[in-house]
Amino acid sequence: MNLYTLHKDTFIQVKVPLPFPLRWVNAYLIRGKDGYTLIDPGLHTEAAEEMWEAVMKELGFGFADIEQLVLTHHHPDHYGLAGWFQERSGAPVRLSAVGCGQVKRLWGEAQPMTDELLRLFAAHGLPDELAEPMRAHMDDFVSMVSPQPALSLITPGEPIRLGDDEYETIHTPGHAAGHLCFYRRQSGDMICGDHVIPRISPNVSYLPGGIDENPLQSFLQSLEVIGQYDVTTAYPGHRDPFQTFGQRTRELLEHHDARLEQMRSLLEQGAMTAYEVCRATFGDRLTLHQLRFALSETLAHLIYLRDAQRVEQLERGATDIFQTI
Repeated sequence: MNLYTLHKDTFIQVKVPLPFPLRWVNAYLIRGKDGYTLIDPGLHTEAAEEMWEAVMKELGFGFADIEQLVLTHHHPDHYGLAGWFQERSGAPVRLSAVGCGQVKRLWGEAQPMTDELLRLFAAHGLPDELAEPMRAHMDDFVSMVSPQPALSLITPGEPIRLGDDEYETIHTPGHAAGHLCFYRRQSGDMICGDHVIPRISPNVSYLPGGIDENPLQSFLQSLEVIGQYDVTTAYPGHRDPFQTFGQRTRELLEHHDARLEQMRSLLEQGAMTAYEVCRATFGDRLTLHQLRFALSETLAHLIYLRDAQRVEQLERGATDIFQTI
């Protein structure tokens, strides 16, 4: 795999390795007169450190040449190396306010999201014997997002300078609370993070905490809005840049319509927990990592159906169930 791909004279795609089936995440370097803007540096692993040092050597710049780090969202495969870069460069790390709040809940003092998520999963049928392995799995991410950077805010709707060009900042919640896309109207370039990805569907997860009580609805509404933009080239967080942005937003809307119908059809056979719906939908061969996101995504779809009054959620002892109305 090539270390990087030059898409324009000042716009570079870097494939940062991941220890997951996706294999790599896209970071982007935009060169300007004051240095480089680094977008979504990747997960903090030894392999990623070595790759970045090789990329910088080959491109002929150092940490001091990094002007700023900009994050589309807070997920660890995008955020993880931000503190490592900040320690070496002194550059500001910029993220939405909602994303900053999620960082604190996930990896701040006492990591409150871990307990909240495990309670949520237990209430929706996760077997007791999977609780502690799931906790250990979540704890493993702390090292991959450390050290934690000092964060500066990006305000949705306000323009942002990336390199020497001004981009629009578009709030696109759903895949992640506070997710942002960046659009340059003059060229039709869209830096879309994980909101729109070619060939695979971005995970849309329900998380406790009251930040977004219907994340699938947020995601679908965001897709409707952003699909209207005139995009020449989209630069996603995974896979390669692509030119069929509007078509891809429509495909994702259709995918989730089908997934919603699939889950509702399962419930027509009888009441089920979210965990049971998850296993029936995604199968029994999931790793813990995959199960965590599959169960959260199942909850996002069931909550969407519940709020649309297409199913109902009931308590059955200590566990919630869903059934058709």
